Amino acid sequence: MSDDKRGNVPERDDNYTHNIHRSNERSLDRRAFMKTVLGGVGLFAVSTLPWGTLAAKQLLAPGSGKYPRKKIVEAGAVKTGEAVEFFYPSDHEGALLVRVGEDEWRAYQNACTHLKCPVFWSTEKNELLCPCHHGKFDVMTGEPLAGPPRRALPEIELEIEGGSIYAIGVKPYET
Repeated sequence: MSDDKRGNVPERDDNYTHNIHRSNERSLDRRAFMKTVLGGVGLFAVSTLPWGTLAAKQLLAPGSGKYPRKKIVEAGAVKTGEAVEFFYPSDHEGALLVRVGEDEWRAYQNACTHLKCPVFWSTEKNELLCPCHHGKFDVMTGEPLAGPPRRALPEIELEIEGGSIYAIGVKPYET
């Protein structure tokens, strides 16, 4: 092939790089790349700082959060061995109140500790059941009895006043 067909590039220099302009070969060198990466990391750190501060406060002082006092039900409306579903501590977190004795009550958040499936009260078997993976929980302690769950259900603290049952808090996980 003649020099004319290759654009006047000598054959010894024709290695498919003859069209690179050496002055603008690398617009992003190592130093510019590191500045860009560190700038992105810094921007991410600053943007997540408020959420990290809130998380650190909760980790350093667990149980210091204020829970609302919420009336669940009149004590006389629930027979021994029955359960009532309610929402606590927010309107988006399901919970379950079980009357286990004449003057004995237990309440738990009803999201299974395995994969957050809803937990139900079986009146026939007197068990807290998770139908997703056949999980069972002890109604007296919330501890798992069967299935894949390994942690207890979060227990809701109760208060009985004037014939009414109130939710007053959620006990933190024991480790």
